[in-house]
Amino acid sequence: MYHWFHIFPKNTGLSLFAWIAFCILPFYFIIRSSTLYEIIIGITIIVMFFTIYRLSFVKKGWTVYVALSFEMVISIGMTIYFGYVYFALFIAFFIGNLKSKAGFISLYVVHLTTTVIAFTVGFLIENEVFFAQLPFNVLSILGVILLPFTIYHRNRREELEGQLKDANERISQLMVMEERQRIARDLHDTLGQKLSLIGLKSDLASKLLSTKPDLAKQELEDINQTSRTALSEVREIVSNMRTARLEDEMVRVQELLRFSQIKCNISGEHTFEDLPLLIEDVFCMCLRESVTNIVKHSQSATCTIKLDNLPNEWRMEVRDDGIGIDPGIPTEKKSGMRGMKERLEFVNGKLEVHSNKGTQLIIRIPRIIHQTEGGLK
Repeated sequence: MYHWFHIFPKNTGLSLFAWIAFCILPFYFIIRSSTLYEIIIGITIIVMFFTIYRLSFVKKGWTVYVALSFEMVISIGMTIYFGYVYFALFIAFFIGNLKSKAGFISLYVVHLTTTVIAFTVGFLIENEVFFAQLPFNVLSILGVILLPFTIYHRNRREELEGQLKDANERISQLMVMEERQRIARDLHDTLGQKLSLIGLKSDLASKLLSTKPDLAKQELEDINQTSRTALSEVREIVSNMRTARLEDEMVRVQELLRFSQIKCNISGEHTFEDLPLLIEDVFCMCLRESVTNIVKHSQSATCTIKLDNLPNEWRMEVRDDGIGIDPGIPTEKKSGMRGMKERLEFVNGKLEVHSNKGTQLIIRIPRIIHQTEGGLK
């Protein structure tokens, strides 16, 4: 952003010393005049130009265009009567900093046209003065042509870079939020189910302790094993949230179902041996959540897990013979189901829920994402 004190433009291809010279030289062109009257008028015009030029940086709206009009008039007068063309470079710099494309183009055309006309008229009136500094005047005309576009496009680039930086920061914030949600889902799917199971078995062990101590002892052993498993999974989550493996997840769910005295039937597990890591992670999460819901809510005696590696999709079915899903509670209200759907959205997958003499979950993921150990491809 440029302020009123940016009299000397930055990054325009000219050094600061050149811009200082452009500010001092008009006094030389004025003082060399023959009459005192011309000197007074010339110095007054120079002071007026820099005053208006300063104000043009702090004003907004139509006053900016009025200020530029006065600056152009002063530049034309200095060019014709004193042979000083360099005020046109200051105006060119300011025009390049305009944000309005229409204002930039219109003022650029007007300024270039008036500068060329003033230079031509001044050359015809005082050709000796213009011949003496012809190379510098030609460079000034080139500056009037190129400088506004250079400044304008540089400012647009900086603006876009700023927007890109803001967008990247926003993406980083969203990634952090997504990671937090993912951790929350994983804690719900792992630690939540284990704590619920420990609570159920603790209540059961307390009831069996006086009547059936052997069964109570078995329940306490299951609680001990479940707590160790939960601790291991929490350490795994906190350490690096590594990608889950379906083979390991199958062992966990079988152990959980066994502890809950639910028979487990698995088929097709060997068909998923070469799953992409991202797909495997999603399937693990869905399997974990499905089995957790069976243990906590289904009151079933059997859980059936079927995996199919089809030509167009990967398919997993988890079915139980329990009481089914309460139709009065929408699927969207269940945090576990919602978490599965959110995960599946990342890989264009779908979740189908059927409740008839038990619950049937069908998870489908199309074969459109290919991934190896090195990453997506």
